[in-house]
Amino acid sequence: MKTRPFLLHALSPLHAGTGHVADVIDLPIARMKATGVPFVPGSSIKGVLRDVRKATVVDADRLLAVFGPETENASDHASALVVGDARLLALPVRSFRGTFAWVTSPLLLTLAKRDFGTPGDLSIPSIDGRGARVAEDYCTFNERMYLEDLDLPAKKSKETVAWAGVLAQHAFAGEDIFTKRFAIVDDETMTFLWETATQVDARVRLNETTRTVATGALWLEESLPPETLLIGLLVADRSRRKSVAMGSEEVLDLALKGEETLQFGGKASTGRGRCRLIPVLPQGASQS
Repeated sequence: MKTRPFLLHALSPLHAGTGHVADVIDLPIARMKATGVPFVPGSSIKGVLRDVRKATVVDADRLLAVFGPETENASDHASALVVGDARLLALPVRSFRGTFAWVTSPLLLTLAKRDFGTPGDLSIPSIDGRGARVAEDYCTFNERMYLEDLDLPAKKSKETVAWAGVLAQHAFAGEDIFTKRFAIVDDETMTFLWETATQVDARVRLNETTRTVATGALWLEESLPPETLLIGLLVADRSRRKSVAMGSEEVLDLALKGEETLQFGGKASTGRGRCRLIPVLPQGASQS
């Protein structure tokens, strides 16, 4: 059994929802029950990959071996591929300096380190009280960060520089706009941000005859903002389909060998969900 971490980089607002709820926001995004951390369900990601591969993989048996049989034949054999949920890694937050910052926290980095397979010496800074650690001073002013309505003391740290280098290497290899905007804040501040710094849009449906808002057809819809980074994990076992011999590495390569731009979540017809899906490959491995 082998694993392959991946990054999900939102290029447009990303709405992976839970359906309509009786709350202030009618259509909220999916959040983990215990922590409230936003995520994109692994089942949604696997479904998108399966649909894309149907158009490109000639051998139908190999496709079924990796993604599993169709629903009516679900008892034939198990899928060789497991797709984990993509969990929030860094949230873009409006900043007084530098336009915006990619913000994460010790908790999110600890969870990411577990899945990311990062070296053991990649440390996570300890932040006492409210504060921020930055890789560069680009988003700071007089050693302070101003994020949304928050005023945080900020200072540079070698741990933040190291993490920025690792993440930029995979997500922004062409042109690094990430490192100078990367910040680590305390867990309490991060919790406040992932609850309040998401994108909320008022949507309406018009009456076809009058071209005015239909009765009761006004709702609020939540999305993860463009530039959000999430992290997930692909897990592969050998093929369990008769007459199809595939090792775990072949399964991973068929599922996701290189970077792709795909649509995830709902509201695709309004431009939501355009994302880069980036496999985190060992250094020197090809993404072709």
